Amino acid sequence: MIAKLTGILDQIAESGIVVDVGGVGYLVACSSTTMGQLPRVGEQVSLLIETHVREDTIHLYGFPDRAEREWFRLLYSVQGVGAKLALAILSAHKPDAILQAIAAGDKALLAEADGVGPKLAARLITELKDKIGPVAIGPSAASPLPNDDAGAAVSALVNLGYRRTEAFGAVTHAAQRLGRDAPVSDLIRAGLQELGR
Repeated sequence: MIAKLTGILDQIAESGIVVDVGGVGYLVACSSTTMGQLPRVGEQVSLLIETHVREDTIHLYGFPDRAEREWFRLLYSVQGVGAKLALAILSAHKPDAILQAIAAGDKALLAEADGVGPKLAARLITELKDKIGPVAIGPSAASPLPNDDAGAAVSALVNLGYRRTEAFGAVTHAAQRLGRDAPVSDLIRAGLQELGR
């Protein structure tokens, strides 16, 4: 199995990139986020690779870092999510945003990716919520809300027009600052201050 490729970026196409390693060109599919981080054609590139072998083909998927590769694996593990759809989700959102969306139960954010409807977004949250707890991916890890008051504060901020993911993050930070037993009104006020920054 190919786990990493380091070579010269030979071509950038819609279907992926070609990495020349010692005269052999490897076609590697990447998210648009990864494509945006690539060097110029002719320069050296190094990508972590996920190799999928089928009866008649071998597909390579490239990632700039471990976090994106691990999220690809997690997304691909969800029923109904293939490699192309996993890349579409990673093209729409960075791993940290996906993590927050799952922790917050933000179906709308996940449904922004091409090919993800409300039912699949709900399935992503349901199937991945338990998997992301022990897996610390990226710079922040999802933390559940400390109590029902925090959940009520998130709902209040959502009702005020904030996205669920933004509200979840603001209330989580507010609860860490104010303590686990802070009342709803204080959490809403502190959450609004977080969102105003």
